[in-house]
Amino acid sequence: MKLEIISSETTLFSGEVTSVTLPGTKGSFTVLHNHASLVSTLEKGSIEYVIGNERHSVETSGGFVDIDNNRIAVCIY
Repeated sequence: MKLEIISSETTLFSGEVTSVTLPGTKGSFTVLHNHASLVSTLEKGSIEYVIGNERHSVETSGGFVDIDNNRIAVCIY
C-alpha cells in the first residue's frame, strides 16, 4: 500500500507500508491491503505505520484521511 502523510508545510512520509493505524474521531482503526474505500476525520493521537518489521509513528493534532485502491492519503494539522 502507498501511504502519504502531509501537513501544510511538508510531506512527512511517502512510501510503501504493510499497515497503518489511525486515530479516527470515532475510535482508532487499522488499514490493511485491499481495505474498503473510506474518508474519515482524525483526532489528536499517533499515526502508526509498519514498513517490513519496523514500526514508525507520527503525532497529529487532527486531520483527515482518504483511503482508496491501496492508497492512503493523510493530511494532518
